This record gives sequence, structure tokens and C-alpha cells, in this order.
Amino acid sequence: MPELPEVETVAADLRPQVVGARIVGCQLSATSLVRLMGVREFCAGVVGARITALGRRGKYLLFGLLGGRTLVVHLGMTGQLTVAPSGVPAAAHTHLALALEGGTELRLRDPRRFGRVLLGFEADLIAAGAMPRLGPEPIDPKFSGTLLRSRLEGRRAAIKTLLLDQTIVAGVGNIYADEALFRSRIHPARSAGDIGPRRLGRLAQALAATLQEAIENRGSTVSDYRDGHGQRGRQQDSLQVYGRAGLPCPRCGQGLRSLRLGGRSSVFCSRCQR
Repeated sequence: MPELPEVETVAADLRPQVVGARIVGCQLSATSLVRLMGVREFCAGVVGARITALGRRGKYLLFGLLGGRTLVVHLGMTGQLTVAPSGVPAAAHTHLALALEGGTELRLRDPRRFGRVLLGFEADLIAAGAMPRLGPEPIDPKFSGTLLRSRLEGRRAAIKTLLLDQTIVAGVGNIYADEALFRSRIHPARSAGDIGPRRLGRLAQALAATLQEAIENRGSTVSDYRDGHGQRGRQQDSLQVYGRAGLPCPRCGQGLRSLRLGGRSSVFCSRCQR
């Protein structure tokens, strides 16, 4: 699933192509993509609206519309969001196409249909449970070990499991949780409440550094992810532990191990991450 760096990259790619444009048409072929309203209501709500901003919160793309409402896009596992000329045939599994003035279309391709699209005022979407109350952004300059400790205090669950909880930290998924824990030498199964302030400070720094590096490399394409231009990311070539179970640890040479936590696979070095 695209995580913070991938979604940040898509937002940066699309922003100059869509901000300021008015939506003049809507084609939606997969009704399951839209939450909280029907297809007709959704299309009626977006057609005629002007896109005033494009931001990101956690793993969500936020298209600000004139009048205050927000078009929210979550890419799910296989979602790809690009802009193409209206005359170019859409790729297979393109389930949403928003025609923009000027002859282009904002297209959402999602083979597995795990993505979702929302329309409304952000506070209302959160109140309705369509969007979670997201935790702090780990690439925010204000993010720190002290802030992370306040989110984890008293929690007995494994640190890896809690890093994936979007209400605790926004935007972190399986890839970058493994990478940040390796950088900070913390075992993924370690009880979060037992990690001291110094180590949490290292983890906060590792999260920010890991995510910023991935943004610079335009995200990780380990499966379906493509950037806003339809191109693969580069960070997958620099991953140190994710997807490398059985291979030598890049730090000490011992074979990397894997375990399952909360239904997710975690790769770590049992020597470096005691």
C-alpha cells in the first residue's frame, strides 16, 4: 500500500497539473470507490467545482475545492492517480475520470478496488468515521521523541504494531516501519511502553530520515505503486530490511529474520535489534 512518501510524491506531481482547474465532467464505473454517498450525488458535487489546493494528510490525498469541501482520495493497495489528455484511451481498471477544463482528465486506476473516494467537509468526514483522526506527521519539524512518547505512553502492544496505527503516527506503513526500526536498532516486537526516552528520540529521528529519503527517491515500487506521472519509484533499491528476510543484514552480516505481528510481516536483524 502506498505510504507517506508515495502519497507525498503523487501530490507534488499532480499539484501543478490540477490546482486552479475546474472539474467539468465525472465518469465513475466502480460504485464501491465512493463512500457516504451515491455516484450521482458524488458527480453532481464535484462537477463545476474548482480545485484550489492539493495536499496530503497521512496516506490521504486532499483536493481542496472552492467553497470549502474536500475531495479525498485514498489509493488503497493498487491505486494509481495520474493526469492524461482526454483523448488518450484510459488504461484498464480506470474506475474514475474527472474531466478538467483545458482538455485533461484526473484518472484513478485501481485494479483491486481497495481505494476510496470521499467528498465533504473534512471535519464531517472524520465525524462520520470515513476518515480516521490521524496522529502527527513524522516529517513535521515539530515531531520528536517527546511527542512520540506521549502517543505511546502506557501502551503494551508491540512498537511495530503501534507504528502502523494511523491514529498514533500518520502515514507510516509496513515498509517504512521496518526500515525506521532497523535504523534505530529497536526490535519490532518490543513493548512500546518499555522503550526509553533516548531510544524513542532515535526512533523519531529514524522515522523522519527514512521517510524524507524515500520522498527524495520518489517512493518505493515494490508492487503496483506509480508516481503522478505513471513512473516507478526508486527507494525500493535502497531498502535495508523490508522484503529481505534471509539475506545478510547490511550492518552486521547476520541473516535477517521475519516474524508476524498483528497479521503483518516484520523483517529485522536479531543481532542489531535485540
